[in-house]
Amino acid sequence: MSQLFARKAIEALQPAEDGGSLKRALGAGDLVMLAIGAVIGAGIFSSIGTAAAGEVRPDGEVVRAAAGPALILSFILLGAVCSLAALCYAELASMIPQAGSAYAYSYATLGELVAWIIGWDLILEYAVGNIAVAVAWGGYFTSLMTGFGVDLPGWLTHGYRAVALSSDPAVQALMDTAPRIAGIPILVNVPAFAIVILITGILLLGVRESSRANNVMVVVKLAVLGLFVVVGAIHIDPDNYVPFAPNGWRGIHHGAAIVFFAYIGFDAISTAAEETRNPQRNLPIGILGGLAVCTVIYVIVGAVATGLVPYTELRAADPLARALDVAGLKTAGWIVSFGAVVSLTAVLLVFQYGQPRIFFAMARDGLLPAWAAKVSERRRVPHITTLVTGLVVAVGGLVADENEIYDLTNIGTLSAFAIVCIGVLVLRYLDPDRPRPFRVPFVWAVSLAGAFACVYTMAGLPRTAWERFGIWLAIGIVIYGVYGYRHSRLRAEISGASDGRALPR
Repeated sequence: MSQLFARKAIEALQPAEDGGSLKRALGAGDLVMLAIGAVIGAGIFSSIGTAAAGEVRPDGEVVRAAAGPALILSFILLGAVCSLAALCYAELASMIPQAGSAYAYSYATLGELVAWIIGWDLILEYAVGNIAVAVAWGGYFTSLMTGFGVDLPGWLTHGYRAVALSSDPAVQALMDTAPRIAGIPILVNVPAFAIVILITGILLLGVRESSRANNVMVVVKLAVLGLFVVVGAIHIDPDNYVPFAPNGWRGIHHGAAIVFFAYIGFDAISTAAEETRNPQRNLPIGILGGLAVCTVIYVIVGAVATGLVPYTELRAADPLARALDVAGLKTAGWIVSFGAVVSLTAVLLVFQYGQPRIFFAMARDGLLPAWAAKVSERRRVPHITTLVTGLVVAVGGLVADENEIYDLTNIGTLSAFAIVCIGVLVLRYLDPDRPRPFRVPFVWAVSLAGAFACVYTMAGLPRTAWERFGIWLAIGIVIYGVYGYRHSRLRAEISGASDGRALPR
């Protein structure tokens, strides 16, 4: 039992600068841009609509109450929650500049079993979460094509689950009108599949090339959001802010739980630790600076969107474009659709960048097969896991419903954030004298408040999210018992030391 919670020495988490390591090519500015690339995306361009207008199933069940214009309070609440977690991330990232993010931090503070659970949860954040981003990208791409006069068939732009769970009669009608094979309706989101395959190809070119592509897309997305704010602010109707909070604190809480998806990208910065120059300095700047910039942007955009049209009009796959269309600003709506396509492409790029590096770190520790730790000799990227992740996300994007995935992604990520907050406190107790390039101020208050805030936000998610999360964790524990526990390099070292045998290299 003690081996299940064996901690990995921090010295062992320092990556060796050899042919098996990743290439250090990113500075503080690159990290802030990565943060904006990951955080300003599906949350602001897609899930903001569900948070503002609420979600109702086809059978009339209210899954989450509408936040209404009080959505801006949901963003402020989440900014505070994530800032607490970000401070904890910054301390651990500066101490442990490894590609594994929260997985590596947990291994050093809470032990192998907890690290495995966190690594398993991070799959929800990156790979599963990216399926939702791909679906949102497909919705904006379809809207953009309509602006060009190209109407793509509905059965090629809506996945099966999206149609089955939709409350829109026009979308539900696709179940009857779509072509069939062996009586099964063909409902696939081809744009979502295609963009993930394209992004995977870009990532295989190398981290420097991927970062340059992200920087270009970040500039475009900020310009488009600036256009939305300027044009929308001119046409704000104060009457749309009444009622401000139609469901009181319950709506604000539910809104925060869904738009948390907007914030999870800052964790992706820590996965770049092994490819960052001077990580002790640059990682805290990238994590905290990126989060601060993005929170301000979210609050401004949320205020404009809910003032531009009644909040109920935002219930759409492309809420910002729809808000402009409803307000009669068709041209601006088309430009926002274009910007959303670019923006969501950047999010896909950063998330697809992060997941293979989680697998890479876990495989180096023996918890996943050795092939997952292989690095391309020429590009110095984890090419096999990049390909595997791309294929899984692409296939998922063909059929998935984005709102269903938001919940599962959020609960998995929030649990990881809570454990990181506790990990900082544990490491302060277990290793108080270790140099910390960045230190969390008022560590007891910040870490405990951060963990509580994450759990409280999780409580705002639907019961189905908790049920599916429980199933996900159970599957992860089984995989760890069957493979990870038996092949753990740390456990082999501990067993070898107790037997007096030479330790494996």
